[in-house]
Amino acid sequence: MSEPLYVVRGAGKEFAAPGETLTVLKHVDLTIGVGESLAIIGASGSGKTTLLHLLGSLDTPSWGTVTFEGRKVSEMDGASRARLRNREIGFVFQLHHLLPEFSTVENVALPGLIGGMSRAEALKLAREALGHVGLCERAEHVVTTLSGGERQRAAIARAILMKPKVLLADEPTGSLDEQTGRKVAELLIRLNRELSMTLVVVTHNQELAKLMGRRLELHAGELYERA
Repeated sequence: MSEPLYVVRGAGKEFAAPGETLTVLKHVDLTIGVGESLAIIGASGSGKTTLLHLLGSLDTPSWGTVTFEGRKVSEMDGASRARLRNREIGFVFQLHHLLPEFSTVENVALPGLIGGMSRAEALKLAREALGHVGLCERAEHVVTTLSGGERQRAAIARAILMKPKVLLADEPTGSLDEQTGRKVAELLIRLNRELSMTLVVVTHNQELAKLMGRRLELHAGELYERA
């Protein structure tokens, strides 16, 4: 049996607010296997995005541990966490965050350039990633000419450029219409299967959540399995 990709034990997160301390996550235990797909659902403010940030090393827990392939993320220094995010974790957000002054392929190539690749190598990988999401014909187009669904597919291509071990998606269909959102959801599932890439999705979209192998719900700072 292979080692889990993630092991979260007793993780909590609190934030200082004027006159009080807000506890967003209390005591989260979670194990995520290699190649697994899971959805995290819950009401607004339940801590879904906070948990995703802990998994993505964008933040560290106030207590407890988050372990990625046996490495305790909270014990890494800032440079090590940055390398982890660049090389092993892909991010997709509700908004695509593409740079309007660059072409589609240049936007997709950015993680490679940031990671120290040559421009030629990064662009080659970017074209491969665009092939995975069905956007090869839009590679040279300025991103402002793309539709909303195409922009989100380009953002997904950027997220998988470095062939990460996990794709973390925060409301990836939240800004799309129902039909386009369904296509993006199906794309994420296909990438999970074809690339053996672990997929963790935070979503309000029940249709997207049902496509995942596991569904979990955050409520009052605690995480529960859902059928």
